[in-house]
Order: sequence, then C-alpha cells, then structure tokens
Amino acid sequence: IYNKHIYTLKLSIYTIYKKGGKTVVFKGKDYVYEVYREKSFSKAAQNLYISQPSLSARVKKIEEAIGFPLFDRSTSPLQLTEIGKVYIEASEEIYQIEQRMENYINSLSTLKTGHLSIGASNVFAACVMPRLVTDFKRNFPDVDIRITEGNTIQLESMLSNNALDFVIDNYRYDSTMYNKELYCRENVLLAVPKRFPVNEKLKQYHLSYDDMKNKKYSGAHIPAVPLFELADLPFIMLTPGNDTRIRGDRLCREAGFHPNIVLELNQQSTAYMAASTQLGATFISDILVSQLPSLENLVYYKLDGKTAEREVFFYYKNHKYKTRIMTEFLAFMCRANNKRL
Repeated sequence: IYNKHIYTLKLSIYTIYKKGGKTVVFKGKDYVYEVYREKSFSKAAQNLYISQPSLSARVKKIEEAIGFPLFDRSTSPLQLTEIGKVYIEASEEIYQIEQRMENYINSLSTLKTGHLSIGASNVFAACVMPRLVTDFKRNFPDVDIRITEGNTIQLESMLSNNALDFVIDNYRYDSTMYNKELYCRENVLLAVPKRFPVNEKLKQYHLSYDDMKNKKYSGAHIPAVPLFELADLPFIMLTPGNDTRIRGDRLCREAGFHPNIVLELNQQSTAYMAASTQLGATFISDILVSQLPSLENLVYYKLDGKTAEREVFFYYKNHKYKTRIMTEFLAFMCRANNKRL
C-alpha cells in the first residue's frame, strides 16, 4: 500500500512537470532542498543569502503548483510531508543526472572519454593507422579509437551514413559531400624480381630498400625508369576498380604498351609478396614498401609523371557536427604533417 501511495505521489509530480509546471516545480528545488537540509527556513535563508519571507514565498509557490504542502510546519524541527519526501527523492535524482551530465561534459572537454571511428583500406589500416593511433593516444589515452577496414565503396558508404567519423583514402571523394585534410603524398613505384635479366640493363635506375625508407628518390635529380623498357615483363596487378590498378594501366598505356597480366589480386600487400616469389613485377605504394620488411630479391624503380603521384586525405562529411575529439585529431594530424614536411 505504501509503495502504491509513493508511486501515486511521484506520478502527480511527474504529471505537473509534463503539463508545464516544471519551471516552478523544479526550478526552485534548491530552495526546498536547503530547507530540508537545515530543517529550518531561517537557517536555509541565511545559507542562500535571501530573506526568510522571500524563501517562504518561493517554497509556497512550488507547493501551490504541486497542490500539496512539502513541509509539516507544525513540527520543530521541520519535517517533510509524504509528498515532500517524494519531491526530495525526485530532486536528488535530478541532481544526480545534472552531475553526470556535468561530469561527461568535463570529460569531453579534457578528452577523458569519447570515441573516434576511422575507416581505412588494408594498406592504410596496416601501415599508417597503428602509428597515428599510438601517438594520438599518448596525449589522450582514454579515447576509444576504432579502425574499420574496407574498400573505397564500403568506406564511403559508411562515412555517408555517419557510421565513421573519418576515412583515410587516396581516392578522390565528392567535394560537395565531403571535406578533406591532406595527410601525405605517396608515389606509385614498380617492384621487379631481381632474377629478370632486364634489371642488368637498367642498373642506373635501381632503388634500394633504404632509398624507399628515406624517400631519397623523391628529388628531381633521381631519374625515373623508362617504363617501356619493362614492357615484356609479366605483371601482377590489382583487380579492376582499385586505384593502384587504374594508375598501373594508365602508366603502361602512357608508355605505349598493354601489360601481360599473369595474376590479379585484391590487396597491394599480397601482390607485393607475390612479386617477391619472382612471379612478376607489380605496382606498389612507397608507403607500403617503407613499412614492410626488406625483400632483397626485388628491385625498385621510380616512375615518371603525375599518374605515379597521389595524395592521401582524411575525409569527413560536410555539415557533420565535429566533436572535440574529431577536432583534436585533425589538429594532431596537421602537426604530424608539418613535422614530416
């Protein structure tokens, strides 16, 4: 019976609150709570730095809005009425909610909570994101960062549907839908098995693994190989639609030949390992080569033209609300770029 009575009282307060009495009923909860805490209007008024008549009037206004007295004024010290107890319980619940909200906002402002979702292809997920995440979490260890791997079509769809905050990609996304921040520039190289005799003829164009790591080939003084000299080689290519495949086909076409494709694969890293078995040459990103162990049975060649150069961006959706974490991550990435440049 008691629980049913309490439930009825709570329902009465909730109904008043929903019907528009919330401004009066709970806006003045601090006054009611101080009277409850001190069990005295005079002491509560002193603590609140207002006069006792003013405090009494404010509490009375709340009682009139509810339709029941909150305090039994015939007792000394003051005691709560039945509905007064329910009102204090409701006020304490509100205080707890307000405190949780305040704590959460404070945590966000200091990045002690929250999450970041980033989409990446296999290459960037393996070769770029681990170091970026590690460095970012040194400053913000409590931020949860999740990496989702996929191809460009999958990742752009997830970004469009707000399932991801960012996508790192070397593909050009629609500028009317997405903003972008440059992460780095990369070069498409050609990795050729050492056993192929043509390498002897092209020694002046050879690049070592250390050259890859240090990007010594990026200067204009380092010559690019005449790709037509390698036209008779077997090629390992990525499947159609992949940006590296598109660029590989275009580079061959610009050099005046169609590649003899002996194998098609989905991932650059797989094609790279297949080339190391001496099966064929493959077009490969310098980012991937620099992050993988040295493969001594391959020779690397710089390629000429804009087709062999591409930019890597972090994309995010236009008009999407940028959380503090997103803003901090972009700022961190820009600082990392400046150091690298």
